[in-house]
Amino acid sequence: MDSTRADAYLRRIGAARPTAADAESLRTLHLRHLLTVPFENLSIHLGQDIVLTDTALVEKVVGAERGGFCYELNGAFAALLRSLGYGVDLLAARVFGDGGLLGPPYDHLALRVTTADGGGPWLADIGFGRHSHYPLDYGSRADQHEPGGVFRIAETAEGDLDVSHDGSPVYRLEQRPRALGDFEATCWWQRTSPTSTFRQSLVCSRLTGTGRVTLSGRKLVVTDHEGGREERELGDGEILAAYREHFGIALDREPAVAPVG
Repeated sequence: MDSTRADAYLRRIGAARPTAADAESLRTLHLRHLLTVPFENLSIHLGQDIVLTDTALVEKVVGAERGGFCYELNGAFAALLRSLGYGVDLLAARVFGDGGLLGPPYDHLALRVTTADGGGPWLADIGFGRHSHYPLDYGSRADQHEPGGVFRIAETAEGDLDVSHDGSPVYRLEQRPRALGDFEATCWWQRTSPTSTFRQSLVCSRLTGTGRVTLSGRKLVVTDHEGGREERELGDGEILAAYREHFGIALDREPAVAPVG
């Protein structure tokens, strides 16, 4: 990513260019990304292709002012961080589902980040929806308290890392660096399989200064950090306006989940 595109990305997330690729700047970039770029799977239900290249992902987030799911958001964020001088490894994870069952290989993409002076590493993840507001200390095995909750990274017998949130396992992280193309097969599965949750439902969600706003199908949910929750079923003609108002996404038609089967 050249300097001009990096500056456009920084404007997209409302962040100034860091004076140094250090830990504090990483925290700022991580939070600004969560506050401005939504976690969403709308492309799956609009018949739009998802291309896992740095150029395509950055164009979607910056040029089209859209969001995406893990491969897209963390993939684009990795390109930005590298252009600013950070060291970034792409890591594959398997998400824990109902009953503690693990999803398929390459189910999730997260980032291991080092600073320009070799500090860190940090576990950065702006592509999981409700998760940590700031990067986690990759090397710590203690509870990590932050605004998003209490997180913990624990080693497994096989050499992987289990990431938990408020006492519940979230995903199992491999430590071997991967290439963006390694995630293509599972990204295709997430988009097309009748058993994929992304194929079965519509979601668009963004962290806010006071909580979170989520549009799930036609249900608009607004929560706050104190546990308050408001839900409203949107009627015809309100969906596209809600995408624009809450997520800055301009669509010419309403996405809809196609019947599975």
